[in-house]
Amino acid sequence: MPPPPLDVLIPARTRRQVWDWSLVLASQGIAHRLDHDEAAGWSLAVAAADHANALVHIRQYRLENRHWRWRQPVFSPGLFFDWRSLLWVLLITLFYGWSETRADLRTVGEMTGLALARGEGWRLFTATWLHADPGHLALNAVFGFLFLGVAMGRFGPGLGLLAAAVAGAVGNLASGWAHGPTLHGLGSSGVVMGALGLISFPAFARRQPRASQAFRLLAGGGLAGLLLFVLTGLNPAADVVAHLAGFVTGWLLGGLLASNPRLTRSPRVHLAAGSLFTGLVIIPWFLALTSGP
Repeated sequence: MPPPPLDVLIPARTRRQVWDWSLVLASQGIAHRLDHDEAAGWSLAVAAADHANALVHIRQYRLENRHWRWRQPVFSPGLFFDWRSLLWVLLITLFYGWSETRADLRTVGEMTGLALARGEGWRLFTATWLHADPGHLALNAVFGFLFLGVAMGRFGPGLGLLAAAVAGAVGNLASGWAHGPTLHGLGSSGVVMGALGLISFPAFARRQPRASQAFRLLAGGGLAGLLLFVLTGLNPAADVVAHLAGFVTGWLLGGLLASNPRLTRSPRVHLAAGSLFTGLVIIPWFLALTSGP
């Protein structure tokens, strides 16, 4: 006796769904066939005698699995790498070109202990846009492009840039406190180390891990970031205090942002953060250039 024809269709929304349902029917020994039509989409073809039974098992499968997900998020939603970090590279390059054509730019913008003691707090930010020579610029541009790109991809462009800029300023502040009147410094390495700190804080999935898992993630992310910091931030000729303070500040800000995922997904928050970052570029330089000798 020939098998009954498979002429009753059960429509499905996607290819993945029809394959899931096919496994359900196969587990129950129900004969079926996968069909695909350009106009109608995906479906399962079953015999008329099996139609009702097939629907029962598919409905039961959907009820049992409606709150269960095949895939669990590993990283926070968003891009893995944000190429807009190139804009930051372009900015520090433009500032370097500007400082080469205007001799007093480094004088009014560099970080010095005496100027900070006089209350010239804008230097905490202006110094992060200046570089001593092309080699200094190239080093920060390369690592800044990479670390900022990942930080902006994870936390969004506005918050990523703002957090790294704040970390760089805190690094300069710590350096001013540590070195006192003898301090003379410039460069965006504090910002770069701040970005490294941001991405060193581990990203948790929406389902929070157990305490032991969280500790391992925190320790692993912190150690990985610390290793990168040792490789990139402990140049004896550089300002290690500013590097370390920028890295730690970035790590703490990364923890704050990682614990508030709704904040990092809000376009309005990123617009406000981007506006504040822009203000922290324009206003300090306005004060530096109009403060007089």
